[in-house]
Amino acid sequence: MTFLNAYWKNLILINYEIDPNILKPFVPEGTELDFFNGKCYVSVVGFMFMDTRVLGIKLPYHINFEEVNLRFYVQRHGERGVVFIKEIVPKPLITLVANSIYHEHYQTHQMRHNFTEYDRYNTFEYCWKLNSKWQSIAVQTDKVLLDIDEGSEAEFITEHYFGYTKYNTKTFEYEVVHPSWQQLKVNDYSINVDFEANYGTSFKTLHTAIPTSVIFAKGSEVSVKNKKTIHY
Repeated sequence: MTFLNAYWKNLILINYEIDPNILKPFVPEGTELDFFNGKCYVSVVGFMFMDTRVLGIKLPYHINFEEVNLRFYVQRHGERGVVFIKEIVPKPLITLVANSIYHEHYQTHQMRHNFTEYDRYNTFEYCWKLNSKWQSIAVQTDKVLLDIDEGSEAEFITEHYFGYTKYNTKTFEYEVVHPSWQQLKVNDYSINVDFEANYGTSFKTLHTAIPTSVIFAKGSEVSVKNKKTIHY
């Protein structure tokens, strides 16, 4: 059964190699860290939720909104999925529903976004306010859509179709259904994020880390299925 339908649009994915030992405390039971070419990754992802429907119903004032999350990558029996450290949205009801039903790690903060089309390039920016200070991620891209190469780091980052949540001793799994995405080439980017303040001391090393890649995916319609318990 489908819990949520939406269009995920204009995804900025900023990817870092990270020490697997940092992530081990966050790995849900029944899953294991997923690696690409021997590297363990964590990603800051900003995007727009558009045309959002929960159980087929559009909730007033909760249809279009921003999200920025920090996630890493796991697998279970060959299925590749993601685990979220934190998800930031501007809507308290979204936070309440996601944390209550899916036991995710949502927080509500003031947010805004800026998209601008120029003759030769586009710019995209997501911002959120933490402790009275604005945080932001932004990219400048080409305008021509490109397929994501098979076997590339970009494919590894974008082609994960399950979410896993650690809750006490339990692990929940939910399927995320969407087609393969296309991308716009990223020519420049900026990152203004206090990683320690946002995500805790475990991730303060990202302050000085250089991203292995910055990807911009155009997005698509997405369906999030109901969760099931895979470990008690």
